[in-house]
Amino acid sequence: MTGIVPPSPVSSSNPSELPAHAHNQTEVFAVHGADPEVLAYAMAKYSRSALSMKQSLKEISSQRAEQFLNTFYFQYGHRSIADLAHVAFAIERLSLLAAIVLVDEQRWDGQERSTRYQNFQKSGWYLPDFGAANDTRELYTRTVEDLFNAYSKTSTAVHDALKSRVACPVEMKPEAWERTLKARAFDVARYLLPLATNTSLGQIVNARTLETQVSRLLTHPAAEIRDLGAKLRDAATGPAWNLNADANSALQNKIAALDPELAAESELLLTREVHTAPTLVKYAQPNPYEQQTRAELTQAAAELLSGVSIAAAPIVDLVERTETLEVELAATLIYSASHHPYRQIRDITAALPEGCVTEIIELGLRHRGRHDEALRAFHAGAALRFDILMDIGGFRDMHRHRRCTQIIQEFTSLHGYDTPESGDAAGLAEAGILVEYQAQIEAAFSASREVAISNAPEAAQSALYLLPLATRIRSLFKMDFAEAQYISELRSGPAGHFSYRKVAWEMYLALERQHPSLAKYLRVTDFTQPIDLLKR
Repeated sequence: MTGIVPPSPVSSSNPSELPAHAHNQTEVFAVHGADPEVLAYAMAKYSRSALSMKQSLKEISSQRAEQFLNTFYFQYGHRSIADLAHVAFAIERLSLLAAIVLVDEQRWDGQERSTRYQNFQKSGWYLPDFGAANDTRELYTRTVEDLFNAYSKTSTAVHDALKSRVACPVEMKPEAWERTLKARAFDVARYLLPLATNTSLGQIVNARTLETQVSRLLTHPAAEIRDLGAKLRDAATGPAWNLNADANSALQNKIAALDPELAAESELLLTREVHTAPTLVKYAQPNPYEQQTRAELTQAAAELLSGVSIAAAPIVDLVERTETLEVELAATLIYSASHHPYRQIRDITAALPEGCVTEIIELGLRHRGRHDEALRAFHAGAALRFDILMDIGGFRDMHRHRRCTQIIQEFTSLHGYDTPESGDAAGLAEAGILVEYQAQIEAAFSASREVAISNAPEAAQSALYLLPLATRIRSLFKMDFAEAQYISELRSGPAGHFSYRKVAWEMYLALERQHPSLAKYLRVTDFTQPIDLLKR
């Protein structure tokens, strides 16, 4: 529209010109220096107090924050208060298996060591407790060491094959060319890394996510992961590592030498211990709801699917919606406790009497406590459901997408493994190590099965650490169109790993088949076309 002149805004430069209760003086400031729980209390006071943030923080002590949180968070259940306290953690030397479990939160921010850009040869690996089962321990150790040796050999062989095939462009520095080809070689070699491989990551989470994360880890059947939960809780409630501790201590000593009286005052500021979440996480315990429900769903799935072979399924299956919400909930619960494809389980569940469907849903909620969130399987009703079967290494990248609901099945060797043969990198046959690669994966699968039936403590869990990243894992991604568009566009890009590039392309093709009028809006990269290996 043209010709309309908007009215001039009232100037706030002269407060006397404003009406009595008009305040055109918005103030915005960042806050630094407040402990996470103290800051959470100050923010929570906005809902009950007219005090400004600066006024609140000046009057709040750690002790008052603890009293407030004990009352309103634990007694009254105002859980949103914990969303306001954010805590940063460094978690180092945990297994890849534990890392996958740790980051499986829908509200999570962090970054992990990349198997694409770092050599994991010297990362070390996790050794479970085998008790008196010494032969099993030796088999486990030998298998892990064999996988690492194969990883090293594959990295070198693929790198050499790439160097002989891909010339260094004149405009590219030799160091950059070498570094890029090494990354491409790691893309192939990482398939051999066992889940026992050590990694490191950093995470920033709010205290509510942290509490549920700790509780979930403490509930896990694997000892390493339960221990990780306890360490997270201890790190949150105990003194945090302070980057400036040494400098502050040195300054405090100088002050004490000059003025002991002033040093008594400065000591509280310079050398005090900071506890990031001493109240909000201290009561985190194993979750009986999750524990009992997992056991009952596993039994229900075994009974329902007894004698039913796992149906063949494509890499990506976009399962069209034909079922009721009730059937979707029941099918998703069974899916989470089995290894069958979602389409197969959905069809079996849809054929059940209504009472059986209701009974399965009740299994998922029967043991739910007062403050328990319903299981993730109850996040139902999304328009698009992609059932994906891919290698664990590629799944770890897809796992980062949290604007969707992911239902992840347990690790298993039942689905076999992937062999990297993409044109994106030198194939194993071209590098002359295809037979050795296959033999090594098969040997790891065999060792894993042998460990699983041994008399070692937690034998079934310990066996999973021997599965290489080449092992296929099934997961159900439920999302809206915008997220499908985002994942397909981002993950099909030429700079990505060929594993998830293929999955993203298959997601697009599935959308194109079912929703042709919408697929044209996706800016995807055709996986079947060659790419420039030197573009990362």
